[in-house]
Amino acid sequence: MKNALTIDLEDWYHPELVKRYVQGDPAPQVVEATDQILRLLDRHRVRATFFVLGDIARKHPDLIRTIHARGHEIASHGTSHTPLWDLDYEGLDQELKSFRAVMADVLGPAVNISGFRAPTFSMDNRTRYALRCLVDNGYRYDTSIFPAKNHIYGVKDAPCTLYRPDLNDLRLKDARSDILEFPLTVFEWGRVRIPVSGGFYLRVFPYFILRALLRKINRTRPFVIYFHPWEAYPETPRVKGIGLKNALITYYGIKGAFEKIERLLQDFEFEPMIDVIQRTEQAGYAIRA
Repeated sequence: MKNALTIDLEDWYHPELVKRYVQGDPAPQVVEATDQILRLLDRHRVRATFFVLGDIARKHPDLIRTIHARGHEIASHGTSHTPLWDLDYEGLDQELKSFRAVMADVLGPAVNISGFRAPTFSMDNRTRYALRCLVDNGYRYDTSIFPAKNHIYGVKDAPCTLYRPDLNDLRLKDARSDILEFPLTVFEWGRVRIPVSGGFYLRVFPYFILRALLRKINRTRPFVIYFHPWEAYPETPRVKGIGLKNALITYYGIKGAFEKIERLLQDFEFEPMIDVIQRTEQAGYAIRA
């Protein structure tokens, strides 16, 4: 079974837990951090989906052209890495239109953008306006819902598999909905949901546990893995003053993350998210019935 490999293309100073503590004009490292990822994907002949931040595309257009030229899907991570709870419909609409304009400049007006991932997984019932805005801007799918609640984000009781969400309650399915949701992957153990989709969870879990849980999920459905280039780059700067908890969430396990990603590529099959969605629809798991 082929799974969705996704990379959130942002720099080390964008994460919500550190950005307010960053001083001055931070030096970028996204090109160097992403280059090692691209070489890894080339080595394993794997294509992925890159959820690109518009500000990154504006500052590093050659990086985006390189990613696109290597056959990876280009999707949207917004323009400024502003969480949905700090926007409204008009603000998100402006972000999406700005992103489209930047990508048209970088890759040409014919570039197809089908998918969106909200910064900080900030899609929940407080920010459900965003799905209507995505539909109005022509997006085919969203992958922003984290179907387990933590202290920052998440939608408790949201479906764990690909579904068409009710635009008024993201916990419900609506076969008439004009957008698909590919939620982040969790392993269901009774009533407990264990996040295994990447990021901090990829860094913190021993690999043998992560692999075992993902293999069990793959018995019935595809999963999604996500990470940021800075999470797999040992030279990522450590921002001081963010507190022990935030530092652990942000930086724990960075030194071993690249090796874990490579092992995932060896042990599982991956392709861009849009291909997984099309394959799943063809198999009859995500239809309007």
